Amino acid sequence: MELNYEIKVLQLKETFSIAYGNYDKREALLIELSHQNHKGYGECVAIDYYQINLQDFILKIKEIQSKIEAQNMIHPKDFFKFLQGLNLHAFLQSALDCAYWDLFGKLENKSFTDINALPSENLADSSITISAGTFENQVRKIEQSSWNKFKIKCKGLDKIYVEKLLQLNRNIALDSNASFTAEDCLWIQETPEIKGFSYLEQPRPINQYQILNKNGSANWMADEDCQNIDSLEKLVPYYKSINIKLMKCGGLTPALEMIGKARALNYKIMIGCMTESTVGISAACTLTGLVDFVDLDGANLISNDYATGSFVENGKIILSGKPGLGLELKK
Repeated sequence: MELNYEIKVLQLKETFSIAYGNYDKREALLIELSHQNHKGYGECVAIDYYQINLQDFILKIKEIQSKIEAQNMIHPKDFFKFLQGLNLHAFLQSALDCAYWDLFGKLENKSFTDINALPSENLADSSITISAGTFENQVRKIEQSSWNKFKIKCKGLDKIYVEKLLQLNRNIALDSNASFTAEDCLWIQETPEIKGFSYLEQPRPINQYQILNKNGSANWMADEDCQNIDSLEKLVPYYKSINIKLMKCGGLTPALEMIGKARALNYKIMIGCMTESTVGISAACTLTGLVDFVDLDGANLISNDYATGSFVENGKIILSGKPGLGLELKK
């Protein structure tokens, strides 16, 4: 097996604004694993909030490259056990895990969904994200969109703004990126009309969720508070829903396990994304038959996607059905 890697720059179609700041591009690290003329791909992205430095990842890859290349082709779940012994950041682990699943499936001539007997029909629609801004600009973007589900970014709580959003009578979720105060959360979960939002994502800064009550009006959804499978049990009294992202939890292999445990704990589940190309989005698309909510618009928000595979069109998940994750790089 051979390992190659390359840094790509993902350009946003427009400046994106969230409570954490504004950005118009992201750096991505593309991982390529190859064997017998087949190539598998995975990706991780530099996210400021997580203090990701892709140069650190490259140094780590150089340190472990010979160990990875010495591995025989084994089942991806066994390969993941090998990865766990390399002391990798979850983001880098995810890129390697996804790349291996893509390669393994291509060698076996079977898709990821077939290998894991996953549902591939009647998939939930994805939302598209509307960045923070004035109510008027956000409404204009909603009205101009051909998508049916929307995740609206906001900075702090404006009660009049919330009432206006609810009056639109559209399928809307609200993501404050941890900008709500404790008082904001109390008002939200005690206001019956809030049930009009499909969910309210990560209302408070990380580990400051104790004010939340999952039995109130809000469908609170944990994002940064829910990093991996170890987060699930402690969040049960506070959150109804969780947002699983492959980079957060470390790849497709742990995501499958995490979904199983989350179901056992009666969570509603979303498969989410960061700013990613089709390499990352295609991997996440394979899990959409197992979840309640989907937010996989990352590749739709960039102008220079460099891969093809599964994709999202006007909110509809289109699985490639090809071996592995169905990924190919554009020429």
